[in-house]
Amino acid sequence: MKKKETERSTAANPASASAVTTSDAERSELEDPTARLQADLDRFRDLALRSQADFENYKKRAAREKDEAIKYANSSLLERLVAIVDNFELGLEAAKGEGEQSAVYSGMTLVLKQLNDFLTENGLQPIEAEEKKFDPNLHEAIAHRPSDLPEGTIIRQTRRGYRFKDRLLRPSQVVVSSGPTK
Repeated sequence: MKKKETERSTAANPASASAVTTSDAERSELEDPTARLQADLDRFRDLALRSQADFENYKKRAAREKDEAIKYANSSLLERLVAIVDNFELGLEAAKGEGEQSAVYSGMTLVLKQLNDFLTENGLQPIEAEEKKFDPNLHEAIAHRPSDLPEGTIIRQTRRGYRFKDRLLRPSQVVVSSGPTK
C-alpha cells in the first residue's frame, strides 16, 4: 500500500520525481567517489603540466631577450663614437694640408687607426659604398648626379655607414649616379 501511495504522489507531482532522479544521481556519485577523485586528479595533473610548460617557455623567452639586450647594449655608445670618428677624419683631412710627413698628421693617423681597431673588435663594421650598387637597406641617397657609371651606382660617399654585428647602426649617405648625360 505504501508503494502505491508513492507512485500516486510521484505521478501527481512531477517535480518530486525529478528530485528523486537527482537524488539517485547524487547517490551514484557518492557511491563512486574514487571516479570523481580520479577525474579531479587528472584535471589537476593536466593543469600542473600546462603551468610547468608555460613557465619553461617564459624562462626561455626571458633568456633570449636578455641575450639580445646584452648583445646590442653597446650600440648607443658605438653610435656616439662613430660621430667622433667622423669629426676625427675631418680633422685628419685638415692636418693633411700641412703635409703627410707632419707630426700632427702622423699622430692623428695612429689615433684614428686605434679607434677603428677598437670599433672593429666590438663588432662594428664600416659599409663600403663607393662604386657599389645602391641598396636602400644600407645607403641613404642624398643626391643624384649624372656620371659615366651606370644608373643606380654610388658615385661618392659623404658619410660612412656602419653595421653593428648583424644590424644596421647607421646608413651610408651617398650620391647616386643617374646614368650618363644625354
